[in-house]
Amino acid sequence: MYQGTVYLVGAGPGDPELLTVKAARVLETADVVLHDALVGDDVVDRYADATERIDVGKDPNGERTTQEEINRLMVRKAREGNDVVRLKGGDPTVFGRGGEEAEHLAREGIPFEVVPGVTSAIAAPEVAGIPVTHREHASSLTVVTGHEDPTKDESAIDWSALADCVVAGGTLVVLMGVGRMADNARALREHGVPAETPAAVVEQATCDEEFTVTGTVGTIAERSGEVGVEPPAATVFGDVVGVRDQVVDCLEGATAARAGPWNATASDRGSE
Repeated sequence: MYQGTVYLVGAGPGDPELLTVKAARVLETADVVLHDALVGDDVVDRYADATERIDVGKDPNGERTTQEEINRLMVRKAREGNDVVRLKGGDPTVFGRGGEEAEHLAREGIPFEVVPGVTSAIAAPEVAGIPVTHREHASSLTVVTGHEDPTKDESAIDWSALADCVVAGGTLVVLMGVGRMADNARALREHGVPAETPAAVVEQATCDEEFTVTGTVGTIAERSGEVGVEPPAATVFGDVVGVRDQVVDCLEGATAARAGPWNATASDRGSE
């Protein structure tokens, strides 16, 4: 009996046009698509002609599909002879459990392929006018998960080292950190990052709902709270955030479809 292949596919940050050519091709020919909650409906509707679509998203405030269930589904559907796309937001291995799923498929003897995607760790800042590296501002980039409590004893994240990188001029991007933004900013300050260091939060990057709040390490959590920033969002710390101020004015008269969100401010959001 034919055994299908599982494709671990990155859907990018949200805009369907940022899907790679290869990702679009495997989506169009798949028999089954298992997609995350962070993958926009536009992506699935535009590219996935699969006979079966299954939402296996993990909603932090509601229902969630366990990783064990997802693993079983991938294996069962492939063994039934289906080509399966496991569709994830961003890139499948940047906090997307793609590595865990690849290990599981390998143990079960299921053929699989990884299809990289555009990670929001880079896309979110840059569409908001913040290049994650810049010759005059930042020569290093660090990406961490924002889920962890920075005060816990067994934290896998070294906030002292992260603070040193930011102080040295590096860029720090925190993904999935809206709920712990205040804790994370406080941890950076406690480890030596000046409160006036620029910071920004980009919500729903590349989507129609995209919105950016700017501030400093000392103010970004409060400003984000004032306007009700919600996941998914990426938080950026570092001097390179200041580049946004240099480019926004030049884009105010642009005809590009995404010019508007570059100019958003906390006061704009608060007035809506």
